[in-house]
Formats: sequence, C-alpha cells, structure tokens
Amino acid sequence: VQLQASGGGLVQAGGSLRLSCAPSVRPFSTYGMGWFRQSPGKEREFVARIDWRLGATRHADSVQGRFSISRDSANSTVYLQMNNLEPEDTAVYYCAAASTRTRYAYNNPDYWGKGTQVTVSS
Repeated sequence: VQLQASGGGLVQAGGSLRLSCAPSVRPFSTYGMGWFRQSPGKEREFVARIDWRLGATRHADSVQGRFSISRDSANSTVYLQMNNLEPEDTAVYYCAAASTRTRYAYNNPDYWGKGTQVTVSS
C-alpha cells in the first residue's frame, strides 16, 4: 500500500494550504493516520494525528490552533488544513498510517507517503 500526499506548494507567511493523503488501495484498514514533517538539518517531527474510528485528534504544540487534521472515512483520505503559515513551517510533509493502537499511540506508523514540499516565504 502506498500513501499518496498532495497539496504542498509555495505560500506567503500568513497564507493557507490544505494537504491531502490517500492510500493506493481502498478500502484501507488503519487504526489512525497522521502527518509528520522534516526540515533541512532537523529530525522528522510529529505534526498531527487522527484516530480513524473515533475521530479524536492530537496536534503538536507548535501547530495547535493553526493546523487541523481531519478525515473522510468513505474515501480513506486524511487532510491537513494549515492556516496562518509561518516560515518555520517550511518542510517536507509526510502522511503516515498506523495499523495498530500501539504504533498510533507512540507515533510509530508503519506506512509512509513520499512527502510533499511546503515552503512558506516571509
């Protein structure tokens, strides 16, 4: 199963982008899905996640109030709405899926997408 992310691009600070991610095979059974990001010279970091059955979400402190993760269960698609973007949000964004509760809880997914570049200019 491949995860295919889209929606990245170049935006000015204060702008918005919406990322989408869907699996290559549907339906896709998952415990939860999420987004991670990696900036040059930095380690990959958790951004947001969503419990697929309950819809419960968690966001990193750095994006709380600006980013929002959501899902479309019928299409096995996860979204990341990013508002009020800052230059510090510039990174490659990866979507991921966890097949078990443990992997989900520990932000250790077993499926990864290839990533989509988000660049925020000041």
